[in-house]
Amino acid sequence: MKISTKGRYALRLMLDLALHDSDAPVRIKDIAARQDISDKYLEQIISSLNKAGYVKSIRGPQGGYKLARDPESYTVGMILRLTEGSLAPVACLDDEVNTCDRQETCATLKLWQMLDEAIKGVVDRVTLADLVEWQTEMIDNYVI
Repeated sequence: MKISTKGRYALRLMLDLALHDSDAPVRIKDIAARQDISDKYLEQIISSLNKAGYVKSIRGPQGGYKLARDPESYTVGMILRLTEGSLAPVACLDDEVNTCDRQETCATLKLWQMLDEAIKGVVDRVTLADLVEWQTEMIDNYVI
């Protein structure tokens, strides 16, 4: 499994919003500058985050975006599934019910299920608040 730039940038965008959470909304161009990502690309990503209710848009000259909820309520898995779709390592595990004709005789299915559970175990446990904490620790430990 490889996470696309869209998924990685969505995580960085959400992390930036969480790190800069205040009364004032955060502008896309400010996130783009801090994250060194095209503001046009971030606008596409924020659109899907907004439609999903992960962020809220504030209009006007002082407008921008804010997280819709506390960072603790977002998991990495939620954000990645929104941008990436399924995180399953093989197509037969994409759906709730495995409809593969070979599942009864597939020696590798157990491996793929174990890998799928390991991925879910990480991305569904780590929250946006965890990423904020890790980022803050990195900044605190960074010496120029």
